[in-house]
Amino acid sequence: MSVRESLVDRWSEAVWWDYVIALVLMSAHVAVVRIWEVGDWLSWIDSEQRVSLYGTAAGVVSAIGGLSSIAISIYLSSNGERIRAVRRHYQSELRRNWKALLVATALICVGCLVAQGLDDKADSHSARFVFEASMALAFVRFLRMLWLLDRMMGINDLDQSDPPPRPAPRYNPNWRQRNRTP
Repeated sequence: MSVRESLVDRWSEAVWWDYVIALVLMSAHVAVVRIWEVGDWLSWIDSEQRVSLYGTAAGVVSAIGGLSSIAISIYLSSNGERIRAVRRHYQSELRRNWKALLVATALICVGCLVAQGLDDKADSHSARFVFEASMALAFVRFLRMLWLLDRMMGINDLDQSDPPPRPAPRYNPNWRQRNRTP
C-alpha cells in the first residue's frame, strides 16, 4: 500500500479529520493575515458585498447538500453484487461518511448565516473569519463527497458492466443413469 492510499484510508475512516484540516487551513490563513497583514481578501470589499456573499454561499452549500442527498438515494437504490457487499461489510463507515456530509452542510450554512448576522461596516466581530472557516470546512467536505461518490459510482459501474450470469442447466433426475459407464 502506498503512502497516498494509506492517507486516504485514514482520512476516509475518520470524518473528524475534515475539521482538523479545515482548522489548520483557517489557522494558517489567520496567521498570515495577522503577521504579514496580507491576504485578507474579504476586508477589501464593502460590508454589503460581504453579507451578500455570505448569503449566496449558504445557498450554494445548501444546493450541494441537496445533491449529496440525491447521491445517497442513488447509492441506496443500487443493487449489484459488489455494492451489496460494500453495504454489508462497511455499513457503519458509509453511514458515518454520508451523515457527516449532511451535518457539515448544516454547520456550514449556520456559519455563513452567523457571519451574515455579525458583519458590520468595521467587521468588529471578525465575521469574515467565521465565513472563511465555514468555507474551509465546505472545501474539505466537498472533497470527501466527491471521493465517496466516485468510489460508489465506480463500484456500481463494475456491477452494471458485468455480463449477466448464465442460468444453471436444468436439473435432470436421470443424470446418474446416463453417466454410468457399462
